[in-house]
Amino acid sequence: MPRKLIHSGRHYATVIVLACLSIATTATAFAQTTRSGQLRLIVPNQAGSGNDAFARAISGAMASSFERPVVIENLPGSGGMIGTQQVARAPKDGSVLGLVSSNLVINPFIYKSVPFDVSRDITIISVVASGPLALVTNPKKINARSTRELIAELKADPKRFSYGSAGNGTALHLAAEYFLSEAGVQVQHIPYKGAAAQMTDIMSGEVDFGMLPLVMIEQQVKAGRLRPIAVTTAQRSSFMPEIPTFAESGLPGINLDAWIAVIGPAGMPAPVVADAYRRVQKTLSTPEVRAYQLAQGGLPPSLTLEQSRDFLASELEKHGKLVKRTGATVD
Repeated sequence: MPRKLIHSGRHYATVIVLACLSIATTATAFAQTTRSGQLRLIVPNQAGSGNDAFARAISGAMASSFERPVVIENLPGSGGMIGTQQVARAPKDGSVLGLVSSNLVINPFIYKSVPFDVSRDITIISVVASGPLALVTNPKKINARSTRELIAELKADPKRFSYGSAGNGTALHLAAEYFLSEAGVQVQHIPYKGAAAQMTDIMSGEVDFGMLPLVMIEQQVKAGRLRPIAVTTAQRSSFMPEIPTFAESGLPGINLDAWIAVIGPAGMPAPVVADAYRRVQKTLSTPEVRAYQLAQGGLPPSLTLEQSRDFLASELEKHGKLVKRTGATVD
C-alpha cells in the first residue's frame, strides 16, 4: 500500500476518534449543565389553577429526579401565551421548562396573533397528565339529569341559559362549544379568569352550566352543589365512574381529553432533551406522584419522545379542525 494512503488512513482514524471524544465531552457538558443551579418550571396559569396544583404536587419528586431545586414560576395571561412565550425564548440548556395545558394547541386557532409557533418554537418533552372534562350544571337552575334532557331543556328556551368557562379560548371554553355544536343549540358564553371563579358562579347560579375537570367537582357533586351530566372522553373515568360519557348519552362525536405536558424551547440539543425526558419519566414513576395522579382520575399515556412529538402534531390538527367546526373565538 502506498505510504500516502497509509498516512491518510491514520489521519482519518484520528479525526474519527477526536470527533467521538468531542461528542462524548459535549454530552457530558450538557448533562452537567442540566444538573447545575435551579430548574425554573414556568406555569403559564394563575396560582390555584389545575396546572399550578399539578406543578406543586410533583415539584418535590421532580427536584429529586432532576437533582436540583425546582422553582415554580406562575406567568398567567392571554390564555397561557405569556408564560409559554417565555419558555420559547428560554436558554436551550434545560434550565427552564414549562408545564402547559392543551390550551397550547388551541391558541393558534383562537387568537389572531400568537407570539410563537408551536411547531417551530416548542420542544415537547412529555405528556404528564390527561383526563376527561365533565359537563356540570347548577341543579337549582337546570332540571335535566342526562344529556338528552339537558339538550331538550336548552332548546326549549336557549336565551334563558348561559354557560361559564375559564376564559376565552381555553380548553373549557372549547369543550363547551364542542358540546353545543353537537347538540345543535347556542347559548350565551360568560368567560371567567380561571376555572375556580367559573365553578363558583355555576354553584351560585350566575351561570347555569359549564365544563370542569373532574378533580375540581368531586366534593361539590357530593355536596349537591353541582350535578354532573357527562364526561368528554370515550370511556368513563375510574375517578368518578358514575358519570356517563357523551357517547353513551347520544352524542358519539364528542371525544376530548384535557392534558398537561412538560415543554422546552426549540433547538434544545438532543442529549438535553433525552435527559429531561428520562428525568420526567422518573418523576412520574415515583409512588407519591402515581398516587396523586390516580387520585386525579388516572395515569397519563406512556409515550416515547418520538410519540410525544407525533402526539403534539396530531393534537394541533385535531383542535384546529374543532375550532373551525365550533366557531369558537376570543370575543
